[in-house]
Amino acid sequence: QVQLVESGGGLVQAGGSLSLSCTASGRTFSGYTMGWFRQAPGKEREFVARITWTGGVTYYADSVKGRFTISRDMAKSSVYLQMNGLKPEDTAVYYCAAASRIPIPRPSAYDYWGQGTQVTVSS
Repeated sequence: QVQLVESGGGLVQAGGSLSLSCTASGRTFSGYTMGWFRQAPGKEREFVARITWTGGVTYYADSVKGRFTISRDMAKSSVYLQMNGLKPEDTAVYYCAAASRIPIPRPSAYDYWGQGTQVTVSS
């Protein structure tokens, strides 16, 4: 049974930083792509960043490029999202997800999901 468990959310002031973690278990993720999505109240879930498990190739949404960094630690089966320069509009529930291929940046392309962690940025 595949499990993705996020942690690290919280409340931070605008301009601050947070680091999210996602620990994956239940299968071998070689060949998978790991992604971060977010969903603000009343809005659709949107793509934030992704990284290929094996090669570490990254891709970012324009809205976070230059501020957020996705990384992974294969030995710990974990994926991270370092968020710097946070803005109030970054407030959302952040989800970790896994896809069995290099997916388009849409939720429907991902196979497994975590439960989400809340990030709140105050102005």
